[in-house]
Amino acid sequence: MDRSRVAVVTDSTISLPDDVRGQLHIYSVPHELLVNGRTYRDGVDISSTEFYRLLTESPQPPKTSAPPPASFLEVFVKASLHTKMVLCLCLASRLSSTYYSACTAADLARERVPGVELRVVDTGTAGTALGLVALECARAAERGAGLDELAQLASRLADRVYFVAFLETLYYVWRGGRIPKVALWAGNLLNVKPLLELRGGEVRMVERPRSRARARERLLAYLERHGGAGPLHVAVMHAHAMEEANELVEEIRGRFNCTELFLSEFTPVMGAHTGPGLLGLAFLSEA
Repeated sequence: MDRSRVAVVTDSTISLPDDVRGQLHIYSVPHELLVNGRTYRDGVDISSTEFYRLLTESPQPPKTSAPPPASFLEVFVKASLHTKMVLCLCLASRLSSTYYSACTAADLARERVPGVELRVVDTGTAGTALGLVALECARAAERGAGLDELAQLASRLADRVYFVAFLETLYYVWRGGRIPKVALWAGNLLNVKPLLELRGGEVRMVERPRSRARARERLLAYLERHGGAGPLHVAVMHAHAMEEANELVEEIRGRFNCTELFLSEFTPVMGAHTGPGLLGLAFLSEA
């Protein structure tokens, strides 16, 4: 990497395909999961397939934790071998302590590798929506954008990126202690597939479709409403729902003007909160 180029660092919730992330040299710091008494690094020590098997077998819900400052520090030091400027993009601070962990690591890095400039940005989003912000910042870095310019770009993109998805069940959200049991009971009784959006660091219920087919229709309607005429950068996100996600990719390819369209599988730390069956979209409009 050119030492004058800004390195882009983010966390493992970005759920970007390895080839997409690798082409732009985006560094990823893994979250941690505790499953059946064993700790795993997200996307490093455990595959998505193995994780979902453990998820259905485990009597206790998995516990997730933000990357500790030491993990961010390790990556900051590694990046400093190739550049003098680092931009760290973190998932919403309202959802995780990741941002604060990265800030602590940045303070330590300034002592460990003096002369390296660091910026840490709270993007207010997560998952592949965060991934799309990271991709655009990495592309701008390749074109020669400076650190301050990239931090400003990240903030603007964070305000424009969309994240919308539906769950197969509320069970895993309930098991994680985020909703009361009565909501789980009502959702299962009505066969609701809750459609959720993440904007400005907050998760909101958008609609309550009563079938996966209807929920997919509402995903596409949401994309049409908020994506406009495009051109669009779109990632189809899924958690252990590959076949349906591939079908959605082809549907979007035929209906929308996409500059970029790819498939993204949630890493285990994201799947721990949603359970298998999630299907969703992250997208940015160039308009």
